[in-house]
Amino acid sequence: MSKGLFDLSGKVALVTGGNSGLGLGFARGIAKQGGDVVIWGRNAEKNAAAVEELQSYGVRAAARSVDVSSQEAVIEGFDAVLAEFGRIDTVIANAGMPPNTRSVLTATKEEMDTLLATNMHGAFYTLQEGAKRMVARSQAGEPGGSLIFCGSLSMMQGVPGIVSYAAAKGGIGAVIRCMAVELGPHGIRANTIAPGYIKTGFSGGRDDGAVQPEEEWSDLDKYFVTKNAIPRPGFPADFEGIAAYLASDASAWHTGDTIVIDGASLIKL
Repeated sequence: MSKGLFDLSGKVALVTGGNSGLGLGFARGIAKQGGDVVIWGRNAEKNAAAVEELQSYGVRAAARSVDVSSQEAVIEGFDAVLAEFGRIDTVIANAGMPPNTRSVLTATKEEMDTLLATNMHGAFYTLQEGAKRMVARSQAGEPGGSLIFCGSLSMMQGVPGIVSYAAAKGGIGAVIRCMAVELGPHGIRANTIAPGYIKTGFSGGRDDGAVQPEEEWSDLDKYFVTKNAIPRPGFPADFEGIAAYLASDASAWHTGDTIVIDGASLIKL
């Protein structure tokens, strides 16, 4: 049955860091529109639970443990996706570690190298290998594909203390723009999603990623709510639609963009 404008039947998406939180929200959005989904995550139990949920939407789903900081592991992971699913239409580079520095004055080489290995280099390897497969398919006569990076508001705001995290997000944001221009002739688009404050399982969010009522908000949630025009935290469910849109043919001419989804916190005075 057609799922309308964002129908993803016959398409295959890869979501790194897709077994929980925002990554699983992206994966849900794609699966709910009929797209098959492969998730990469390092926790076997979470991988299994995510696959079971995604399959409940009537699509094929699979999981694999891949260390995205290893280019060799990423290449092997893509080979496995193609061997099992036969194609890849969307790649969402979402895997990453949280900020690991406290000040630009005290950030160490080890801290910078550790975070950049996953958040920047890992995202680049993922997007690059996805692009290679999409270009090969274009050269065989089937252009198209969607590359998506999960950024953050730190790409546009100065946030004290998170220098390595912000550097990775800003750096891959620039990579996405370069990819959009270089790969456009193949019909491949490249975009960044920049979330605001999101309540996930790490901060007491529900496993299903649904919007939670105010009585379930933490003090931290309530603090960030004051910065939003829409007075609530974001939830993974708020990102299902943008993932489905960017994975679908409805976004075929939308590329090189940074799409901010933050309850208008970025522009609120």
